[in-house]
Amino acid sequence: MHNVRAFLVLATFFAFTLPLMPLQHVLVRSGSRFARTFPHWYHRQVCRIIGVRINVDGDIAQRNGVLVVSNHVSWLDITVLSAVAPVSFVAKKEVSTWPFVKWLAKLQRSVFVDRERRSQTSTKANEILDRLESGDHVVFFAEGTSSDGNGVLPFRSALFAAVKPSGDDTARADVAVQTLALAYTKVHGLPLGRRGRPKVAWYGDMEMAGHAWRLLGLGPLEANIRIGPPVPLDDFADRKALARYTEDKIRYEVVQLLRGRPTE
Repeated sequence: MHNVRAFLVLATFFAFTLPLMPLQHVLVRSGSRFARTFPHWYHRQVCRIIGVRINVDGDIAQRNGVLVVSNHVSWLDITVLSAVAPVSFVAKKEVSTWPFVKWLAKLQRSVFVDRERRSQTSTKANEILDRLESGDHVVFFAEGTSSDGNGVLPFRSALFAAVKPSGDDTARADVAVQTLALAYTKVHGLPLGRRGRPKVAWYGDMEMAGHAWRLLGLGPLEANIRIGPPVPLDDFADRKALARYTEDKIRYEVVQLLRGRPTE
């Protein structure tokens, strides 16, 4: 049954996705405002196809640009977070070379960062900040990789140079930072538990295609999200202060979500 379900989900996904890709391409190339919002609608439908139920506590601020700092569990995070709000992503450069995935990432206006080239940091920081100032919501996975779903890995403060460059004294009062804690908690309505969460998580040296096949065959999933209040980006003296604040808050909220505790 798992293989049958995975096949049906995957076939439906491609039948739904392939005809829409040229439309999003036109929206992006034309600079249409719908280039931001169409992926949000699309990923909500993909969540229905996969069978992901999302419980959200909090909201992404809508009026101004927002840097959304999140923990990272699985490739499925992209669809889940995109279903919550119209967002783009800061992605590692390698993603821009992955078959098929690269086209989806580019169509969602992702910003690709080469972590091995520090000389590129300033250019990418300006690109991200320009996007934020134009009102975009940009998601940043601060762990630099994905976890096994049972906790949060240490945030890599060096990565924050791409969103909070050193010596940047420009006032950006209209740009806010919000934390987003994500946890996958149930499958078929039953708690995943510590041993079950790694079945959803994609981490380490796992091969993506095989993991996706197994995950799509699992059954309906439940994802819980907790979003923190907006804080002006300029409230943080430097990237290290931003990293400390976001890591502490997200780590605490993920623990609360995994334990099933309500917002305090």
